[in-house]
Amino acid sequence: MTIPGAWRRTAHGAGLLAADGTVAASIFAEMSALAARTGAINLGQGFPDEDGPPEVLEAARQAISDGVNQYPPGRGLPVLRDAIARHQHRFYGLAANPETEVLVTAGATEALAATILALLEPGDEVVTFEPFYDAYGALIALGGGVHRTVRLRAPDFQPDPDELRAAVTDRTRLIIVNNPHNPTGAVFPADTLALIVELAERHDAVIVTDEVYEHLTFGVAHTPIATLPGAGGRTVTISSGGKTFNTTGWKIGWLTAPAPLVTAILAVKQFLTYVNGAPFQPAIAVGLDLPESYYSGIAADLRVKRDVLERGLTAAGFTVSRPQGSYFIVADAAPLGYPDGAEFCRALPGLAGVVAVPIAAFCSPEHRPEYASLVRFAYCKRVDVLERASEQLAGLTARA
Repeated sequence: MTIPGAWRRTAHGAGLLAADGTVAASIFAEMSALAARTGAINLGQGFPDEDGPPEVLEAARQAISDGVNQYPPGRGLPVLRDAIARHQHRFYGLAANPETEVLVTAGATEALAATILALLEPGDEVVTFEPFYDAYGALIALGGGVHRTVRLRAPDFQPDPDELRAAVTDRTRLIIVNNPHNPTGAVFPADTLALIVELAERHDAVIVTDEVYEHLTFGVAHTPIATLPGAGGRTVTISSGGKTFNTTGWKIGWLTAPAPLVTAILAVKQFLTYVNGAPFQPAIAVGLDLPESYYSGIAADLRVKRDVLERGLTAAGFTVSRPQGSYFIVADAAPLGYPDGAEFCRALPGLAGVVAVPIAAFCSPEHRPEYASLVRFAYCKRVDVLERASEQLAGLTARA
């Protein structure tokens, strides 16, 4: 049976459509299933193994007890929209009107989906940085867009300014900036952000930022592009509570943007999930108002975890790129005799009882060879788990 529709180009955009027309599972689903089947330590998918702050969890329980269990308003509960606006001003000096310039979504992924589908016309070009989160490719294809990428190369995973200038043209409708970056953990410096704004202004493009790791940086400050001169009027800033408060399963995200952009995005968003997560919205609002000590503490704790895994990977023989943010660290398996990261990741549970994800899964087919031996490990786990994974990885021997 032939099934027509947009699903085919969506799967192709995410790199999941095989030559015979079948759709493969995402690499995250495949590796998590492999971890479950083998009992290996899952350092593939980026979810924590510890609960978030007690105040946030208790606020969700209280909201359920208080009857906050029906449809919230389409833009999100006022208590959360107000908290998002306060958060943006408190940390970045950004002013967002909670009535017209804030939109609550089903995680950052829905915010991205609604934004891309709302603002693209068929044939419009979208620029992302590669490796890229697979949802970008899928959503660009679903919207009928043309995906252009600017490659980030090891070891520092920073874009070449000339390649960025060449990628952004008058055909560019959106520039998607994932900063801090998944899967590499890179944080873009001020001159790169300024160049993105300059190019967006020159070519009249909208900047869409994915900032879900905004509070998880190490020794470098996160700078939202919307704070730069000339950027505020053309930027959609997206984030979520999942990574900041260890509540990835709640799927509470948001975006802030000028009111006309929010209105356009809402026109699409209301026909995706409509609304979501009523009792979790006031709970995330509590989290956004937590004191500075909480935010500095989560970054410091994660930095310790990064360093534990980095030492373990280095001792095991990998070449490691030290991340400046996010949940993830990139390691090169080539020194261990594995030029194919996907093959290595599928073998790793048997070799060391650990699961990782190949970086090539985040790349377009034509560029995968450049990243073939690189793998991503998640360090958003308990320290004892990371120490056990490091011990098991130490048993790896180089393949002849």
